[in-house]
Amino acid sequence: MFRYFVQPQISKFNVAVTGYELFMKEYTTDGWRPPADFTRIPARIIADELLKVADRLSLKMNYVAVNLNREQLVKPQIGAAIIAVQNQVRPLRIIVEVTEDRSATQIPVSAVQRVFKQFYDRGIDISLDDVDCGENTATTAIPLLPFAREIKFALQNFDQGLTNPVVRQRIKYWAEVAKQHHLRFVLEGIEDQQGDTIADQLGVEYRQGYYYGRPHLLKIRPSDPE
Repeated sequence: MFRYFVQPQISKFNVAVTGYELFMKEYTTDGWRPPADFTRIPARIIADELLKVADRLSLKMNYVAVNLNREQLVKPQIGAAIIAVQNQVRPLRIIVEVTEDRSATQIPVSAVQRVFKQFYDRGIDISLDDVDCGENTATTAIPLLPFAREIKFALQNFDQGLTNPVVRQRIKYWAEVAKQHHLRFVLEGIEDQQGDTIADQLGVEYRQGYYYGRPHLLKIRPSDPE
């Protein structure tokens, strides 16, 4: 059994939840766990679970964000499934968050750009997740910005988080990149009051992290296990 767990994303200055990021988990003998290999999840399951969540949240939220790595992203079946769901759930927007996970096979930037354009042409927003890490470094991310609507910087990928001045400089760098390209900038991984205060000082509006809400199961059926 697969289900999406949801975590709120907030606009701090408007004091509002703007949408939810979705995290796919599989129910095992040890409870809910992330799948061992996301690339093996069939497109049908991704689409079915995404549609169920979107139906539940369509009257409450502006968007839901679903994670795909590059290997998943370039699979035609998954792209078609995401587009089909978006067509069914408007005006709720689907955001595809492209993760920093390194693929087993090298995915050319041109292949990623083609899929980005397909999504862009159909009104599906693209988010570059966990920039400055893995597959989403400045070198690989910048060429993709013309099709993106959002950049996300994840504190959990860096030692000491916001208390590290080097990390704060990288946040300022990516926030400026987002500003120059008219993109939304999201800071994720904020876990406490101190992090929230520093994010205020940095002028970051859009945020995500345990401080604002942990991922939790959005039950589709009453019988879904906790």
